[in-house]
Amino acid sequence: MSGLPNTFERVYCSIGANLGDRERTLAACVAELDAIAESRVVRVSPLYETEPVGDIPQPDFLNAVVALETGLQPEPFFDACLQIEQHFGRERRERWGPRTLDIDIILFGRRHVQTARLQIPHPRFSERSFVLIPLADLVPDLTPPGFSLPVAELAERCTDPARVIRYSPESQEWLSQNL
Repeated sequence: MSGLPNTFERVYCSIGANLGDRERTLAACVAELDAIAESRVVRVSPLYETEPVGDIPQPDFLNAVVALETGLQPEPFFDACLQIEQHFGRERRERWGPRTLDIDIILFGRRHVQTARLQIPHPRFSERSFVLIPLADLVPDLTPPGFSLPVAELAERCTDPARVIRYSPESQEWLSQNL
């Protein structure tokens, strides 16, 4: 794991894939997130198989949430995430379309970021079970900035009808075998 600077912030990223070898892609993604300068992966949620968002016919996703510590500012960290997506062949053809890899920054410390390229907290994370359920696995008691409820309660109250199920008992071993 990469070294950390003297000051760092906790970052939570949602990762997902629905094309190719989804499990292998997500494991490799975690390794690449861990290799970002001044950053290291702290924990990873279990994998969940989830229905895609939107009306585009496509395979189910595998999703997880990764907790990291980083000394980078949000924009350079975001750029590093985009490079990882590109490394895995991510093409942005249509909104909510199929993808080899998707990385979304959900939370970046207690920061609120609003730029032309980046919004943190992620603007729709509280509406998405595929983000809230694995995030609640990691930090059920965390109250995100701008919210009055902890993540576990947000997950319980989420009205997202999409199916989100634990991928498999073996998926608990996916990270240790691939990092």
